[in-house]
Amino acid sequence: MSDPVLQCDALSRSYHSGGFRLTVLSNVTLSVAAGEQIAIVGASGTGKSTLLHLLGALDSPDAGSIRWGGQLISELSVPAQAALRNRMLGFVYQFHHLLPEFSALENVAMPLRVRRMAASEATPLAESMLKRVGLAERLSHRPGQLSGGERQRVALARALVSSPACVLADEPTGNLDRSTARRMFDLIADLRRELGTAFVIVTHDEELASRADRVLALSEGRLVARS
Repeated sequence: MSDPVLQCDALSRSYHSGGFRLTVLSNVTLSVAAGEQIAIVGASGTGKSTLLHLLGALDSPDAGSIRWGGQLISELSVPAQAALRNRMLGFVYQFHHLLPEFSALENVAMPLRVRRMAASEATPLAESMLKRVGLAERLSHRPGQLSGGERQRVALARALVSSPACVLADEPTGNLDRSTARRMFDLIADLRRELGTAFVIVTHDEELASRADRVLALSEGRLVARS
């Protein structure tokens, strides 16, 4: 059996403020298989976004371990972590975080350019991914010229352009109306089947959660399977 694409064991994270210690995550363990879609639900403030940040090594845990494709990331230098993150993971957020001065095509090509891929190689890959998300006619448009749903599709294309093993998505439809959110759900499902990419999605949306292979709930710092 192959290694999980993403795994954490006994992960804990606390914050200190005003002399108080707030435990956000306690002994969280999670294993994500290739192509699997996992939804993480829970009330606001329960640590869902914190967990995604830890899984992506955008924050450090107080205790526990994280592996990407079997590689223990605590053993890597910061530059090596960044290089592996660029290859292994994609990110989608509630707000698209596109660079406003760049076109959709340039935004999607950015992860490839960061890894020093030549523009002559990166541009066709970015164009192909934008076509896959239905934006063939929006390549030269800047974010300000796109609708909210189109901006999120650009963000999804950017997350997937480097063929990551897993995409971490934090409320990817939270800023969209119901109809646009449903289309985004369908697109994620289609691309997951087509590309074999795993998704870990934090969401308040019960419809999106119901489409996942597994639904996990965060409560009082613990991650448990929802019955």
